[in-house]
Amino acid sequence: MSSQERFNQYRIMWVLVFFDLPTETKKDRSNYRRFVDMLEKDGFTRFQFSIFLRHCPSMENALVHIKRVKMHLPPKGHVAIIRITDKQFGMMEIFKATKQADTPEPPQQLELF
Repeated sequence: MSSQERFNQYRIMWVLVFFDLPTETKKDRSNYRRFVDMLEKDGFTRFQFSIFLRHCPSMENALVHIKRVKMHLPPKGHVAIIRITDKQFGMMEIFKATKQADTPEPPQQLELF
């Protein structure tokens, strides 16, 4: 399998985590912070206030990170996880105010022999 086939826009995945967590009590805020810290430690980047995303080189790698998120779900609130291809991610239209913004660039994929 050539490197172009291995790293094409249909094999590369993005994992998006959407969440709405309570922050009314001290315990709720602690759970929120713990969840966000775990996402950041696992390589997710904040896209919006309650949306984090992560670039994954393959479906298998995406499933590993999804499993990690599931292992650290907070006891309260709503969490949604979606995985999309790099091609689908690239078709996203992003606006800041009324001006169109660029879609975030995926990190450079290095191939080691």
